[in-house]
Amino acid sequence: MKWSYVPRWKFTDSYGRPRVSGAHCRLAMTAIALWCLGLVVPGGRAVAQPAGLERIQHLIVIYQENWSFDSLYGKFPGADGIANAGERVGQMKKDGTPYTTLPQPLDTSKKPPVPDARFPTNLPVVAYDAAQYVPPNQATGDIVNRPLQEQLQINGGRMDGFVAWSENGGLAMSYYDATDLPVGRLAQQYVLADHFFHSAFGGSLFNHFWLVCACTPVWSNAPANLVLQLDAEGVVIKDGSVTPDGYVVHTVYPSNRPYPASIKDPAQLMPLLTNPTIGDRLSEKEISWAWYSGGWNDAVAGHPDPLFQFHHQPFNYFAPFAEGAAVRAEHLKDIEDLLAALRTGNPPAVAFVKPIGADNEHPGYADLLRGQQYVATLVKAVQDKFRLEGQCDNHHLRRGRWALGSRPAAAGRSLGSRGSCSGHHYLALCETPLRRSHDL
Repeated sequence: MKWSYVPRWKFTDSYGRPRVSGAHCRLAMTAIALWCLGLVVPGGRAVAQPAGLERIQHLIVIYQENWSFDSLYGKFPGADGIANAGERVGQMKKDGTPYTTLPQPLDTSKKPPVPDARFPTNLPVVAYDAAQYVPPNQATGDIVNRPLQEQLQINGGRMDGFVAWSENGGLAMSYYDATDLPVGRLAQQYVLADHFFHSAFGGSLFNHFWLVCACTPVWSNAPANLVLQLDAEGVVIKDGSVTPDGYVVHTVYPSNRPYPASIKDPAQLMPLLTNPTIGDRLSEKEISWAWYSGGWNDAVAGHPDPLFQFHHQPFNYFAPFAEGAAVRAEHLKDIEDLLAALRTGNPPAVAFVKPIGADNEHPGYADLLRGQQYVATLVKAVQDKFRLEGQCDNHHLRRGRWALGSRPAAAGRSLGSRGSCSGHHYLALCETPLRRSHDL
């Protein structure tokens, strides 16, 4: 299996937008609005219920990390999950022969990584429950999340390259049954989207960009040390964050602070982007919005939490939100600001929530249970002020773990998968002013 490089980055059209994915992304975000039934304002006079989408007054999107559908909800009752995998669970080595056992998962907290003694050395080639070896309140190792490797893992929709093309292949086939974990219990009450697809191959930053601007940023003169290298057949020989033709597909940092203190050379910082964002579109329509991040105020003040993730702050990469701009303070806020707004019953119409690292479920540096409980606690803060009638939990992106199925192919290639390999997931909450809670 070899990835064949095509100039101008095969994910994109001539405007730097992934082919087909843009329409799919818009459809998915529309689906979020349709699936969410809403929150009820507790207090004030009852009002007539509008028809259709007009009834939605507030949308809260909670954006977690590096888990996706089959790795958390593949066992969820009624879902299109692991039981439907069939032959797609089989995994092939790079030489085309099948695996007979899985490699032992690695403990990536050690440098270099070492075998994780909590897991056996002879795991069968099946999707297996990691909880029997590592409970969900403990961290596992991390897992590969790079775009070119993901295409090889998908392998034209065969889904048989997850072990071979991973830096932690034995972990790639693991899952937790989150049905009875905090978010799973919420999903039992509301809506769980089991056919929600990711927008872009690869890691956190790339997909954060697709959340806020549906774009693949261009850095045409990126430093050579950040550019990935390919051999004559298109095989990666050196990982990097920018493609040879200038597309940003993995972690880089903006010239806006905050960014890691370890970066001393300004040339290593990406120039601010001018692409339109969903924030621009909301502001044009005079719809209030904000991006709320755990640990933002401390990071801006120059003393970030050790697990603050600088590349999880996508609006900080865009010129309108440059340091000193009035709109920066208006729209880029700390999570404590959202909690204060919820206490007064006055959140913005659209709120994006990015938990701090310890609470974002990212394998390697965070555990699953703490992140799930964080989301449930935040939902409870909403419920304390509003009656929550509906929410949807949307899992997408693969990012390293085996997936049940891929998106339909175009031009002989798979466009991504249904989020079962260590990918991001969204929880969306919507509020409608139906009537006073005590009138229900």
